[in-house]
Formats: sequence, structure tokens, C-alpha cells
Amino acid sequence: QVQLVESGGGLVQPGGSLRLSCAASGNIFSINAMGWYRQAPGKQRELVAAITSGGSTNYADSVKGRFTISRDNAKNTVYLQMNNLKPEDTAVYCCNAEVMITRRASSLYWGQGTQVTVSS
Repeated sequence: QVQLVESGGGLVQPGGSLRLSCAASGNIFSINAMGWYRQAPGKQRELVAAITSGGSTNYADSVKGRFTISRDNAKNTVYLQMNNLKPEDTAVYCCNAEVMITRRASSLYWGQGTQVTVSS
């Protein structure tokens, strides 16, 4: 059993910053890619940013230059630093992780989500 727990969401004014964290715990051999997704009301879930175990990253075009994804492998934690937030960034943000539960078996796990609201 693996759990992902997010934290760091909240209400922020346009132009402000937030840092999201997502910590994985449980039966973990290692973690491959980790990522952040978001879903706004009435819209499909979209990838925000992802990071491999080696540190390679990719971002949605809408957040490039404003958001930074990072991870601490020793803590099984992924972060999303969000700067210059805009109202259109308002969404529920969820993390996911491809977890190796043994040397050969992996599964994809999701966190429960954290609300980010950008409003004046």
C-alpha cells in the first residue's frame, strides 16, 4: 500500500506564489516519474509538470517560466513551486507517482488533491 499526501494549497492573490508538496509513503522500493496534474471546474484534467527519477522535467506551455517542479528522492517527495499565479491557474492540483513496489513491479498512485484558488 502506497499513499500520496499533498499539502500547500490555498487562496492567493494574482501574482502571488504557492509551494505544493506531495509525500509518498508505504511499500516503496523506488519511485520513477512523479508529476502534478490539475483539474479546473468543467475542464479536463491536464498535466502541469513532471519529473523523472533522474531529474528531467517537462511542463505544460501555460506554466513554463512560472512553475518549477523538483523532488527529494530521499524523502520520496515532489514539489511544485508556483510563481506569478494567475486566476486561470485555479484548480484542484493532484500529484501522481509511478512507484516500484518491488524490483520488477510498479503501479501508478494518486494523491487526493489540494485546492489552489487565485483570486483578488
